[in-house]
Amino acid sequence: MPNQTNSRSRTSVRTVVALVVAAGCIAAQPVSAQSTSASSAVSIPPLKVFDPAYMDTTAHACRDFFAFANGGWLKTDTIPAAFSSSGVSKDMSDRNELVVRSVLDEAMANRHSEPANSTKAKLGTFYASCMDSTLAEKQGVQPIKAQLAAIAAVNSRSALVSEIGALQRVGVRVVFNFRPAADPKDAAHYIAWVSQGGLGMPDRDYYTKTDPASDSLRHKYVAHVSRLFVLAGEPVTDASADARRVMALETELAKASMTRVAMRDPNATFHKTSMANLERMAPGLEWSSYLHSVGVTVPVNVLNVEQPDFIVRASALVRTAPLDQWRAYLRYHLISTASPWLSSAFATEDFTYGSLYSGAKQMLPRWKRCLRVTDRNIGEALGQAYVDRTFPPSAKAAAKQLIDDIRASFHDRLLALTWMSDSTRKYALSKLASMNEKIGYPDKWRDYSALRITDGAFVQNLLAANSFEWNRTANRPGKTVDKTEWGMTVPTVNAYYDPSVNEMVFPAGALLPQTFDATGDMASNYGALGGSWAGHELTHGFDDEGRHYDAAGNLRDWWQPADTIRFDQQAQLMVNQFNGYIQVDTTHVNGKLTLGENLADYGGLLTAYDAMERALTRTGKREIIDGYTPEQRFFIAYAQTWRQHTRPQSLLARAATDPHAPAEWRTNGPVSNMTAFAQAFGCKPGDPMVRPRALVPQIW
Repeated sequence: MPNQTNSRSRTSVRTVVALVVAAGCIAAQPVSAQSTSASSAVSIPPLKVFDPAYMDTTAHACRDFFAFANGGWLKTDTIPAAFSSSGVSKDMSDRNELVVRSVLDEAMANRHSEPANSTKAKLGTFYASCMDSTLAEKQGVQPIKAQLAAIAAVNSRSALVSEIGALQRVGVRVVFNFRPAADPKDAAHYIAWVSQGGLGMPDRDYYTKTDPASDSLRHKYVAHVSRLFVLAGEPVTDASADARRVMALETELAKASMTRVAMRDPNATFHKTSMANLERMAPGLEWSSYLHSVGVTVPVNVLNVEQPDFIVRASALVRTAPLDQWRAYLRYHLISTASPWLSSAFATEDFTYGSLYSGAKQMLPRWKRCLRVTDRNIGEALGQAYVDRTFPPSAKAAAKQLIDDIRASFHDRLLALTWMSDSTRKYALSKLASMNEKIGYPDKWRDYSALRITDGAFVQNLLAANSFEWNRTANRPGKTVDKTEWGMTVPTVNAYYDPSVNEMVFPAGALLPQTFDATGDMASNYGALGGSWAGHELTHGFDDEGRHYDAAGNLRDWWQPADTIRFDQQAQLMVNQFNGYIQVDTTHVNGKLTLGENLADYGGLLTAYDAMERALTRTGKREIIDGYTPEQRFFIAYAQTWRQHTRPQSLLARAATDPHAPAEWRTNGPVSNMTAFAQAFGCKPGDPMVRPRALVPQIW
């Protein structure tokens, strides 16, 4: 849970980085599992939505609530060497991976007895080929020799464009991004989107900042690129020169890229244009040739060019930068994409460079890495088997009741807003009523019959899976949006709001302790799942980004201008609040970058609290548990969903790239703004956890 990133064009994806969690694997007794490839049983104690053992009652709730709710755990926790953080996400992952691994081990063992083209056979073969480290060690760079030869053969600008398309088609992210997505002005239909991309470092700022730390990272990146070239067989001198060429080219792309803060305004990334106009503004990308190379056969008459300046610059570079520079750039990105799955020398170099940003001390064991790449690339094949053994209908029904209460409470809050005009309020209520929700798993599963997976090098299966996904969606422009599709796999500990279809999605992996317990304490559930998940995602439909989309998912400003002014004035108070928090060392949280998530945290928590009171009134269950009232358990459970301990390298990288604030501030920030919190714990004006009312955003 606590590490968050955005995904695709969604307003928010509340993400647990690279972690997947199983519903139904938390038992009253410690979990014990023995998989076919495990050397010993693993025993893991169960998680609770509200756990007094994590608390530090010597800390004062009114001074530092995060420490009060999580301090007992923080005092004893040590981040494992293979992780950039520990806490809820890792703990839930440990449990889930026992279940997911058993599914994959079984599929691997039975892969040759299943029908050859069945999903189960492909799932088992994909995982088995990933687990075959002996073959990977033996083959070295051999699995990508054909692609390297194709890059080496690029001898013209037209051949360069075709190779860019060929690499994108197999999942190598070079130069720019192309994808079909909902038309911002006609959300019922797909349109082609073209956007900036193609960088090897995490963000444009790493190329453009002039401070010593950024300069050091640039030198380390060039050295990393050079080492990968040497591992792939290039002489040291040539590798060093080519690495500098890669950096120079990527720096030009970075200079033309928009900042993450600027891209938070959806209107700033909406530039609908005709194909004829795109061909005039960016002729170097030879669009008809490009579309042919990526397998697009439907007419593409209009596109959304998210960052026109970037595409113009990329086009100019394709026409003018030396071909040997482009060949080096393409070669590096291919090798980098494949490195984690080639021989250990490549995988170690990839991990060592990545640890500059994660702080991790050692690589995850191969089975964990293979489990995660399987979930990421053919996740619905895994999800179908996962659901069969983990997610009961009763859990889905209990989660739906909670979400229904969240909806009703937000409805009441909209009715009570004094700053919102009646016309805006009327449409906001309509958008809320139209908002869809998906809980647990898809109603229909993906058809993998066109996916070709074979025994042999895993890298080739990975590229095949990437190509399958590309081919599945590439010819969508002009077609009706598939609203049954999920943007996350079922075992993922995650949730998201998608403004283009106006829906919230809660995979089964998110609906278990420590987030939710269908048979557990109601107040705790409303604090955890209600506050940090359901209320959060719902509020995204009305935050500084989501409010630009109407009930049908179209990009349309339906707010009255005066309402927008009043909203922005109050939102600035949230920006100011989080600008004052420390991310790590002397680096502050970026209040503007994190604004949407901070608004959603605050609005979600306010709404969830109302929903809890609604539920308690309905059931009459207001008991004291472990010495805490329902209201206190609500806030403690919320804080414990953010139980996290993060390495400084990761926090620093996230300050530049992540639209979510650190866990400490996602706890203390919202609760310090709430009168209900102060009442629950007897906090007084002047206490650190009671912000002056003049500084508290009055939005929801």
